[in-house]
Amino acid sequence: MLTQMLRKEFILILRDKHSLAALFIMPFLFILIMSMALKDTFNNERALLNYEIIDLDKSHESIMLQDFMQTSSFLHKQTKESKGKLHLTLSIPKGFAANLLQKNRTEALLQLTADIMALRLMQIQEKIAPMLPATGSLADIAPYQADNLLQINYKGMQNSEHPTSTQQSVPSWIVFGMFFVIIPMSTIFIGERKQNTLMRMASMNISIPALFAGKVIPYIIINQFQVLLMISAGVFIVPLLGGDALTPGHSISGLLLVSFSLSIAAIGTSVLIAVLAGTVEQATTIGGLLNILFGAIGGVMVPKMYMPQSMQTFSNFSPMSWGLEGFLDIFLRGYGIMEVIPESFALCTFGFCLLLLAAAIFRKRMNI
Repeated sequence: MLTQMLRKEFILILRDKHSLAALFIMPFLFILIMSMALKDTFNNERALLNYEIIDLDKSHESIMLQDFMQTSSFLHKQTKESKGKLHLTLSIPKGFAANLLQKNRTEALLQLTADIMALRLMQIQEKIAPMLPATGSLADIAPYQADNLLQINYKGMQNSEHPTSTQQSVPSWIVFGMFFVIIPMSTIFIGERKQNTLMRMASMNISIPALFAGKVIPYIIINQFQVLLMISAGVFIVPLLGGDALTPGHSISGLLLVSFSLSIAAIGTSVLIAVLAGTVEQATTIGGLLNILFGAIGGVMVPKMYMPQSMQTFSNFSPMSWGLEGFLDIFLRGYGIMEVIPESFALCTFGFCLLLLAAAIFRKRMNI
């Protein structure tokens, strides 16, 4: 009986071409578009700090220092024409050139004002120390690259590694696309309910767990095909368009665990909405709005690294955030199955709780 139920569900799914397009083509296109659009944003050569220089010395050495600062790809000199948040103000006091060669100077050569809390003054002093040797002149340090003064490390990655737009886009739109199973699921579920198909199946002594299994299993399989397609797009197609290739990590078991757990959460959400909604229009509207809300606060539409700390904390309430972190653990941080167990457990718990709630509501409405 279960085999026939699965066969029936797959036939109905394959007939709904528009829903299949939403499940596969939409996230596929988003991956291609966003990977290319965010390429420069995630590029290691992008300026990270905006600064201004107040030169009171007006000496040859102070001008050389300003030229040297502009060789850094991490620093961007603020001008009247350019707009943006000012992070650093570097003051070159009068007498800078004269004091540069003094060994027993008592005053600091430069004054640096930081406007961001995360940039601690002790770290700044250490980073710019090579620029200000105790002896010699600025001409001695001209051959050095300013990028050597600032090293950016990312959690879970080697010093020479940095995240790419593809590594952010692929897991983000995998998560978002998997939750869109609400479209075909609600269409089929509500249609069968209106045609009394579900009532007739229940009268044949088919239990609610078996009835739900006949609907859950096909969408788990569909979700896994979604994951395979999106990963393939990141690995093979994005590089052909000039973007960065996805590095899928080294843990197939961890990837499968996260993918399966996220599928349970997405399907649980979809089944509950399908049970509660009275029409297909209601289900797709509620499901679409809920997906957008989950995606907005979960780091799908805006990477969590660009969110303020309060918003990053709030994003932990979104199941999409749990799934996204699980995929990033595999793709970006190179973790294995043990490290993704917390996110996977949270997703499975969330999904099964919604499935149990949906089953209770369905039983009550069907008077079974």
